[in-house]
Amino acid sequence: MALDDRQLADELRSRGLRVTATRLAVYRAVREIGGHPDVETIAERVRADIGGISTQGVYDCLAALTRVGLLRRIEPAGSPARFETRVGDNHHHVVCRSCGRARDIDCVIGAAPCLEPDDLGGFVIDEAEVTFWGLCPECASKRAEQPALNGPGADSRQVVGANQRKEG
Repeated sequence: MALDDRQLADELRSRGLRVTATRLAVYRAVREIGGHPDVETIAERVRADIGGISTQGVYDCLAALTRVGLLRRIEPAGSPARFETRVGDNHHHVVCRSCGRARDIDCVIGAAPCLEPDDLGGFVIDEAEVTFWGLCPECASKRAEQPALNGPGADSRQVVGANQRKEG
């Protein structure tokens, strides 16, 4: 085992998880990829590392790593579940509506929960998830470069949909 793998294995053991090649590969993949990878991205990396593993096997490992607090699962509405190694602090996310890229946003309050609901209805709150939505710099730049459809200076080419026939 490489030193890095030994450290990862120690982290698994310290959280009460049995160290398996699959768990180690999944945890290593999330850490190496960085950011907020989805399951398919993680599975591709793991398959390149250790060979065949089912997507369900990757989900199972991610669930175990999340359950013990080594990973955090985020689920932006309409997006696949994503995983990150930044755990144990109070941060939020910004997600691009166009490409789905996610980025961490530090909470200005710093302590969880940073929002105070008006009526808790008996719930004891320990976390608040805030997701900001917009366009990442790359998608915003691409959008700014595209001519407005049917507006002044619009591209004069006709857009033909899949169910339309261009006549003429």
